Amino acid sequence: MLSTKEITRKWETIAQGKASLSIPNLLLLGILAGMFIAFGALGSTVVSSGVGGGLGKLLGACVFPTGLILVVMAGAELFTGNCLMAGPALNGKVKWTGVLKNWLFVYLGNMCGAFLFAWLVSGSGLMAKADLAAAAKSIADSKCALTFGEALLRGIGCNILVCGAVWMASGAQNAGGKAVLCFFPVMLFVACGFEHSVANMYYIPLGMLLGAENANVGAYLLSNLLPVTLGNIIGGAGLAVVYASIYRE
Repeated sequence: MLSTKEITRKWETIAQGKASLSIPNLLLLGILAGMFIAFGALGSTVVSSGVGGGLGKLLGACVFPTGLILVVMAGAELFTGNCLMAGPALNGKVKWTGVLKNWLFVYLGNMCGAFLFAWLVSGSGLMAKADLAAAAKSIADSKCALTFGEALLRGIGCNILVCGAVWMASGAQNAGGKAVLCFFPVMLFVACGFEHSVANMYYIPLGMLLGAENANVGAYLLSNLLPVTLGNIIGGAGLAVVYASIYRE
């Protein structure tokens, strides 16, 4: 396992590689990551709704990290994890224009991948069971019912943990270590009820496609996606900036 200082240096190289990717590659890798996160979200809903109660919530939280493990191990571009690029940008190791280009097109790719997966799930018959469909609609309704402030703060908490997972996984020396280091922080954020912008690109559109009562485009964009995205940036970029400031060359 690399030290925190060594991970800081490694992320300077990682950020340079991410900033140099072409727009088509950012979009395609972003689509993959959006679908990977949606796979984890679907599995989490299936398990939690099937078991129910606190145990179901815990087991669902244990399934969700599969999405981030796929992103890290298979190779894809995830907006929330890429908030770590803010650290190298602060230290002048990568240009902010490259960071913003990455964030914009990866975000769009993540949205396309998550939306596509939500559409596939809604038409696949997987939601035919009444309890599963009800769970999916309830998730969408509850997320759209958050106030702006609640969603913002939950987004901050989420991406401190997600970026912490990605940060630690970058310092692992083998696949098993990367998977374990991705698992626990992400499991914790799901169990705690924090908000992840890319996961919500799947959860809420799926609920809307299934006929959720209170989830609509306006509530989705203004009450959830906007504040959660801002919170994710604050949490993830903030973590990166702290380490970049401490270990600045």
